[in-house]
Amino acid sequence: MDSSSPDVVIAGAGIIGASIAWRLAQAGLAVTLVDAGTVGGEASWAGAGMLAPGGEVETRDAWSDLALESLRLYPDFVAELESASGILIDYRRSGAVDVAFDEGEWQSLRRRAEAQRPLGIPSICLSAADVLTRIPLFNREIAGALFYPEDAIVDPRDIMRALRTACCVRGVEIREGFRTRRIDGHGDSVEVEGECLTLHASVAVLAAGAWSSQIQVSVNGAHESRPQSFPVRGHLVGYQLEAGSLGPILRSGRTYVLQRSGGFTIAGTSSENVGFDRNLDERVIRDITARAGDLLPYLSQRSYTTAWNGFRPGIDAPAPEMRRLDGNNIWLAYGHYRNGILLAPVTANLISRQILSSSQHVGPHQN
Repeated sequence: MDSSSPDVVIAGAGIIGASIAWRLAQAGLAVTLVDAGTVGGEASWAGAGMLAPGGEVETRDAWSDLALESLRLYPDFVAELESASGILIDYRRSGAVDVAFDEGEWQSLRRRAEAQRPLGIPSICLSAADVLTRIPLFNREIAGALFYPEDAIVDPRDIMRALRTACCVRGVEIREGFRTRRIDGHGDSVEVEGECLTLHASVAVLAAGAWSSQIQVSVNGAHESRPQSFPVRGHLVGYQLEAGSLGPILRSGRTYVLQRSGGFTIAGTSSENVGFDRNLDERVIRDITARAGDLLPYLSQRSYTTAWNGFRPGIDAPAPEMRRLDGNNIWLAYGHYRNGILLAPVTANLISRQILSSSQHVGPHQN
């Protein structure tokens, strides 16, 4: 293909944009994937990788249905991606244990479980002895606990390595360091303007996460109004423990602990509205380690080995933007906030199918 005139240009090479690129390339379209930084270098790199509607969903709405569908898609998504890339992905349906330390917390958990049952989110009540059986390191008195058997864990860095390889195998052109300034739709064609080059295509997808609102979107030169994205910084800390020592995700309120297959254990998190400030905040890190040590006292005896942060893609709307702009060939796929990793398979399917079923997606740039 002419590298400046593909069928589709996707602005943003995180897990959302790269998953869409892979699906479209599988269908035979010429795809260019651009990013101001590197593939998977932002929120997708920083995320813990909890696939956990059990801890997120309480009422049925469009977002909850998508979350549950995406969780069901994940085993096949991972298997297909491993086969396409030859890269093993650390994924397991570990389940999650939510613990309550007083009667008020326990009644709140039980009400949540009752509300979740009609949505198809199963949970099981656990005693303190049951929790100790599942998590031998846990030695606190509790008022009650719930086990969510379908919650899972994935390493998003593995996903991104595999997506990059799978995209390259399918001929996706990757342009790192391409800072998109503007996307302009003109009927059945689009222009994606960078700092030094403008790409022409039949379709454009905006999937730049927290940076999506820094990219101007227009139709025939007129500014297009859309929900604004913004960064929500989150810190995480990591401990190196013995592999297999944790088992399921452990949660209480806004604190969680999970473990990779190799023993690397992650505790989180925070939610900070500080713009794009990348500095590590020692006060926040101390707060997370204190909360994690309170939840799992074993961690209070261990020193964390690393800490990092990332920018969740917030949005001033009740759900992510996953749609086509009216009357042109620009699609939006941003604003997934805390659930970009979870929602990647369903978002990729939704956006790619819409593009492929559009009568206008085939333009002069298709092979």
